[in-house]
Amino acid sequence: MATLHIEHSIVNYDLWKAAFGRFAELRARSGVRHHRVLRPVDDPEYVVIDLDLDTVPEATHFLEYLRERVWSSPENAPALIGTVHARILEQAD
Repeated sequence: MATLHIEHSIVNYDLWKAAFGRFAELRARSGVRHHRVLRPVDDPEYVVIDLDLDTVPEATHFLEYLRERVWSSPENAPALIGTVHARILEQAD
């Protein structure tokens, strides 16, 4: 399994959540098996997202899609501000 780990600042959680929800079907078609959304207790305008996929190539392909088609478009990512930090992780044990 591979986890696509994403972190970024947002302007408003409800706006971000609505945009995130619009991509649910795309996530499923792209191989996302499970997702977790977390927020720091001291920063409600920051999100941490973990997307679990079966393979590193699937995660890599989805990350490229997000960079090219989602995060680069204010229409697709209306709540996003600043730089997105993303990396693909594998279980170490």
